[in-house]
Amino acid sequence: MLLGAALTGCADGAAPPRPAATAPGSPTASSAPPSPSPAVSAPAAPAALATPAVPAATVTTAAAPPPAPATRLSMSVTTPGGRLDLVRGGPAREFTVILRNGNSDAYRHLLLAFQMEALVPEPDDTPGPEASLLLERRDPGTGRWGPAELRIAGDLRPYSFYEGGSPLARDEVRTEHFRLRATPGGPTGSSPLMVRAIDTDAPEGTPEDRRRPAASSLPHRTRRAS
Repeated sequence: MLLGAALTGCADGAAPPRPAATAPGSPTASSAPPSPSPAVSAPAAPAALATPAVPAATVTTAAAPPPAPATRLSMSVTTPGGRLDLVRGGPAREFTVILRNGNSDAYRHLLLAFQMEALVPEPDDTPGPEASLLLERRDPGTGRWGPAELRIAGDLRPYSFYEGGSPLARDEVRTEHFRLRATPGGPTGSSPLMVRAIDTDAPEGTPEDRRRPAASSLPHRTRRAS
């Protein structure tokens, strides 16, 4: 009985068949389709670096210096002690004339003119044949003394009558040396020595301060010998 039942069981209650083996790599009915692989993003290009704006070069122009103020010719006449104190027949006294030109005018012919008013002779004065006062100029090249013109008069000689002179450039400084001597028989007294710088090229009708751009004077006295 048991043997028959066992056989019957094998026939009726046989074990279910095994599922067929699937070939390797073959999808099964229950297998889900493979998920797509995530896309690999290409590395982003680095953002372009902004070039800082370079400011345009600033051109700095130096301010032009203001023009120099206009200056004109000046003259000074000096002597030790401040005056020409002469003795009749005594030694000469030296004095210096300094011309300082400005930046306005250059002179082709600038002349120094000397003038003095006449002294009044005293009763016992015995003027000689020569002038009572003698003016001399020292040559800057040789150092020798030579005669210079001295006008003895009370009136003013017209500037148009003067001729000659030496050039004087702009801003030039020139120094001239002179000496004055009283002769033995001349008069005594006091009268200033007047010195004028005259532009002998100035045309007729030029204002006086342009024809005679500089002037000065020096006190003078002539006395008898003790």
